[in-house]
Amino acid sequence: MSRTARIAILCVSAAIFCYVGLGHVLGGTQDDKAYKSLTVYGEVLQKIQQDYVDEPNLHQVTAGALHGLLESLDPASSYLTPREYTEYKEKLASHAAGETGLTLSKRYGYIIVVSVLPESPAEKAGVRSGDILESIAGFTTREMSVGQAENLLHGQQGTGVKVGVVRRGKTDPDMIDLVREKLAPAKMVAEKVDPDILALRLPTLEPGRADEVRNRLLEAEKQGIHKVVIDVRDCGRGPASEGIAIARLFVSSGTLATLRGQTVSTEVFSADPSKVVWKGPVSVLIDGTTSGAAEVLASAIAANHRGDVVGERTFGLASEQKVIPLEDGAGLILTVANYFNPSGKSILEEGVVPTEVVSASAADDSGDGDSASSDDQQGPAEPRPLSPEDPVFKKAIDLLKTPAKKAA
Repeated sequence: MSRTARIAILCVSAAIFCYVGLGHVLGGTQDDKAYKSLTVYGEVLQKIQQDYVDEPNLHQVTAGALHGLLESLDPASSYLTPREYTEYKEKLASHAAGETGLTLSKRYGYIIVVSVLPESPAEKAGVRSGDILESIAGFTTREMSVGQAENLLHGQQGTGVKVGVVRRGKTDPDMIDLVREKLAPAKMVAEKVDPDILALRLPTLEPGRADEVRNRLLEAEKQGIHKVVIDVRDCGRGPASEGIAIARLFVSSGTLATLRGQTVSTEVFSADPSKVVWKGPVSVLIDGTTSGAAEVLASAIAANHRGDVVGERTFGLASEQKVIPLEDGAGLILTVANYFNPSGKSILEEGVVPTEVVSASAADDSGDGDSASSDDQQGPAEPRPLSPEDPVFKKAIDLLKTPAKKAA
């Protein structure tokens, strides 16, 4: 080990121990756990300095420790190095930036696709929800945070990024080229599926979606339609406030959701009878591709017994993040608050459990294998239509047609 590196590590260790000692004197017992953790960190750093087989790279050791620290909290929290945080800010500020249309999380140690936007580069290339991204731009996602993955996937429109995709039932990744595009707002699909039933597919809950839904419901009422199906499968984008606003169109009383965090003031979101525009029966379709704001919406409908929620448990991503710059130019994407359902359970931890459990996996898997390659070649250009062969949709229709279905 070089003398410079040894001195640098000793200085960092000394600073940590001084901070720990001072904290014990000034802080009493309030932050004992934090001080003990720092003590352990300093001890580990010294052992690395003294006993590691090769001369350690202090920068890599520190960055790796911080990545692991943030990843141990939840999938949405991330540490960005100074270089990564600079790129993150530049891409965020660039209105010409392109993206791939993926909503991501982390499971099994790798980046996983939660949902795919319709008409996006990812959908056109055949990427599906549940796929594991084994690599992005040549970097393995094994040691990658969601923030880092999103940073790599975003870029100038028209440029490409190569991803290694591991599909269900396979072990080797398929290398796929995604061409970044500036995506137009995803369209809501409204379809009259029965003389008395309107189906709304919401691919995102972007700002303004609640007004769009409200107008369509008022129009449906004028047309003599009395029942509604809301499909939020594959819906993983948009602020939670939009999910709450849509829930208020249906729920006349009760709590819709609660937002809580250590440094965030508790906020209870309640129904508002003046906002209700639909008093007829409603069913909501969910599954493991439903996340974020859509989970808040589904949870509000289910917990207030306003309608049937049909399908499978949602992914569990309803939370709020804050971007925190650090002194050395790095940045944190930190989860600062979680959304809780009216029963007090964390949606991030529990997801949303349907009132009517129906699995669509049999239908999804029936054409898997050979048909997957054809999907890769001709990704759908429009959001998939609601099909009577879809078991989740069929169950929702059957429930709506059940006599004496109660309204709000």
